[in-house]
Amino acid sequence: MTALPARTEKSLGLVIDLDTCVGCQACVTSCKEWNSASGTHLPLADLDPYGASPRGSFLNRVHSFEVVPAAGPAVVVHFPRSCLHCADAPCVTVCPTGASWKRAEDGIVLVDEGACIGCGLCAWACPYGARELDGAAGVMKKCTLCVDRIGNPNLPAADRVPACVKACPTGARHFGDLADPASAVSRLVAEREGFALMPEQGTRPVNRYLPPRPRGPAGAAPLAPAAAAAPGGFLGWLDRALDRL
Repeated sequence: MTALPARTEKSLGLVIDLDTCVGCQACVTSCKEWNSASGTHLPLADLDPYGASPRGSFLNRVHSFEVVPAAGPAVVVHFPRSCLHCADAPCVTVCPTGASWKRAEDGIVLVDEGACIGCGLCAWACPYGARELDGAAGVMKKCTLCVDRIGNPNLPAADRVPACVKACPTGARHFGDLADPASAVSRLVAEREGFALMPEQGTRPVNRYLPPRPRGPAGAAPLAPAAAAAPGGFLGWLDRALDRL
């Protein structure tokens, strides 16, 4: 089994604004393109793309839900989902070959495709469904936070962010060090009461989500409660919805 580092120097991750995500799939498309064409990893498979049963590997997916609050109109919430780069990542500790590992310098969870045997234990251990078996390569795939972009000195500074962040037309995706309370992403989480997904799993996910703002007439109940909310409300409903995926 693979050991996790005792500590990481940074906790790089994403902050996703559910209020401004419009579900356009630009992040999905840009992620697929970069991770298939950059040459750093094995291309993401697309099997029978124009046939009766198309299937393929994606590192980022966007799910859309219709939410009916206690007051006000129904609202469609677009919910992007990818690896959360957990501090206590069970996908790492369950790996029998050491293919899954967590970088000590920035906390990013990666897969060594040369050591992966495609056993699927990491996918079984991940409570977020963030791992996929690539049907063509026979190895597990997951979000890498575009490590071949964020540390590439040949790219302009503005481009040293994950492809999904660069492509988002509404600025709903943010990238930075969530271990640094003074970073832009940490301040954004504090200001907007950002929340961790399914914290009861005990994995300590790094990524955070910013809740949708209230919709409808003035005084309507918020669509999402505060970060310390009870299991009810939008966050509780979202947990139950994701459990069914």
